[in-house]
Amino acid sequence: MPEPTIDLGGVIVATALAFKEDASAPAGLAVDYDKFGEHVDFLMSNGCRGVGPNGSLGEYSSLTDEERRKVVQVAVDAVDGRGVVVAGAHGVGWHQSQTWARHAADDGADGVLVLPPTIYRANDNEVVEHFRKVAEVGIPIMAYNNPFDTKVDITPALVAQIAEIPEVVALKEFSGDVRRVYEISELCDIDIIAGADDVLFELMVNGAVGWFAGYPNAFPKEAVELYELCSTGKWLEAKALYQELVAVFRWDSRTEFVQAIKLSMDICGNSFGGRTRPPRGPLSDAQADQVKADTERALAAIARR
Repeated sequence: MPEPTIDLGGVIVATALAFKEDASAPAGLAVDYDKFGEHVDFLMSNGCRGVGPNGSLGEYSSLTDEERRKVVQVAVDAVDGRGVVVAGAHGVGWHQSQTWARHAADDGADGVLVLPPTIYRANDNEVVEHFRKVAEVGIPIMAYNNPFDTKVDITPALVAQIAEIPEVVALKEFSGDVRRVYEISELCDIDIIAGADDVLFELMVNGAVGWFAGYPNAFPKEAVELYELCSTGKWLEAKALYQELVAVFRWDSRTEFVQAIKLSMDICGNSFGGRTRPPRGPLSDAQADQVKADTERALAAIARR
C-alpha cells in the first residue's frame, strides 16, 4: 500500500466558525453552517490552498460532536475539489483523536491536524503512541506543536521520532522558535509548516514550506501574495508586505486570538466573524480598540500599495 501523502504548500486557513443566535443551542449560539460554507468559498476564491476546520480558531472544543463532524462535511462540500481540507482531530487521548481522524477520512478530508493529547501533559513515549494510533486510520497527519496550550513541547528530537511514522507528513510549528527549522531538518525529513502568523516570514526564510494560518481569514488575498513572494524567494518584496501586516498578525499568538481575528474579519467587511462561544468572552474595550487600530493600519497600508 502506498504511503499517505499530501501537498501542503500554500496558505491553508485555520477557519473561524460563524454562529447565529438560537436560544435552543449551546450558550444560545448555533453554528451557522450556511455562512461558514460561504466563508470557505470566499477563502478558496481568493487563492488559498485549503482550509483547516475544527482547529482552536474554529472553537472545536466548544462544539457538540454532531456540530464538529458537520463542520468538516460543510468544509469539504464548500472546497469542492479546489484545494485541501485538513481537519482538526484533537482529543484528550488517542482513542478520541483516532475517532475524529476516521470521521474526517470518511467525510472526505485530505488530512488531519493532530495535537498531542490535550489537557493531559503526556511524556515523550505517550506522545509517540498517540500519533502511532491515529496513524492507523491511514490518513495523512500534520502534527501540531503548540506547547502553550498543551504544555507538551514537541522538541526537534521528538519530531524525529514522530517523523518515523509514515502517515505523519508535516509539522505545524507554533513554538515561536524560528531556529528549530534547521535542527529539525538536520534530524529528519518532514515538511515544516509555519503555524504562527507573526513568525511566518522568519520561518519561510529558514525553510518552512507552507502556512497553516489564522489571519488570512481576514486578509486572504494579501496572505496568498505574501506566501507566494516568500516561496519564490522575493524576500525584499515579501518583507515589505509582511511589515505592513505583522502588527495585526501578532494577535494570532495571543490568548484572545479567536476574538481578535473575528473582530478583524468584521472590520474587513467580509461578515463572517461575529461572536464566540464560551469559554471565550468578548474582548475588553482596550483590546478591541487595539485590534481595530492594528486592522485599520493594515487596511490602509494595503490600500496604498
